Parts: sequence; C-alpha cells; structure tokens
Amino acid sequence: MTRLAVRALLAVVFWPSLFFFWFLGPFIFFLLSTTSSDVCPRLETRAEFLAAANGALPMLAVQDLLYAVPILCLILWQRLLPDPVRARHIVTCVKLFGVTVVTGALWAYGSSLLCDGYGQPFFSPAWQWTSYLPLVSIVINIPLYVLTFSLGRGYSMREDAPDTAHPDQNTP
Repeated sequence: MTRLAVRALLAVVFWPSLFFFWFLGPFIFFLLSTTSSDVCPRLETRAEFLAAANGALPMLAVQDLLYAVPILCLILWQRLLPDPVRARHIVTCVKLFGVTVVTGALWAYGSSLLCDGYGQPFFSPAWQWTSYLPLVSIVINIPLYVLTFSLGRGYSMREDAPDTAHPDQNTP
C-alpha cells in the first residue's frame, strides 16, 4: 500500500469514529449504562448495589476501546508522517484521553452505586461527589476534542494542496 492509500484509509476510519463515537457515543452509552427507575427501587442490599455497579464495568471497557479509535488513528498517522510538533500534541491528546477515561469510569461506577438516588445509603457519601465528574469531564474533553480535530484535519489534508491557512503567502 502506498502512503497516500494508508492516509486515506486512516482518514476514512478517523472522521466517522470521531463523529459517531465521540460526539454521539456519550449519549448512547449514557442511555445504556444508567440503571432504569424500575430496577433501582428493587435494589435493597449492599450486594445488589455492588453487582449493579460491577455490571457496568464491561460496558465501560467497551466504551473506552471505541473512544480510543481516533487516538489510535492519530498515533498511526504520526508513525506514517513523523512530525515532532504534532508528536507533542498527540502525547497531550493521549494524556487528556487517559484522564477522561479515569474520570468517566469513576463517574459511571459511582452513579451505579448511587443508582440515580433511589437506593439506600449503603456506601460512603464520597460516591455522591461523582455526580460532579461530568462537569470535570466536559472541561477536559473540550480541549481534547479541539486538539484531536485539528490534528486529524492536519493529517488528513493533502500534501500537494495549497496551504489555505496563510493567505498572505504568495505561492508560485
């Protein structure tokens, strides 16, 4: 395969995964991972709460694997077209993504223990603080999304296309 074909293939994977997994995925996974109001009143023991929370862990693992697809595409693009400036930005993306994964896992696990407020207080009140983690996640995700989008745009642009970012330059 030529370098151009690999770049095109990565772009075909990157852009849909960025849109569907990062922008639409959180809403779908939120709907799938929350415990319904019919189940919550039936959870009466500490063991039932733990079973419900631990049942969310496989969903979190699958969710994080799907969310990692755009980051993996950026890493592959970097290996294909090395650039030291972009490499630092990709490392920043990976770090932000790691923080987002941990924050999301704590929030999902904590909200499973709280069971949307319908259950009894079997666990430490510290788990109630996890309800603020979506705000923290938004603060982390906004720069992550912007950086990932800009890196993806930079990598998926054609090299032979004129640079439209600098209209002041005179190109022959």
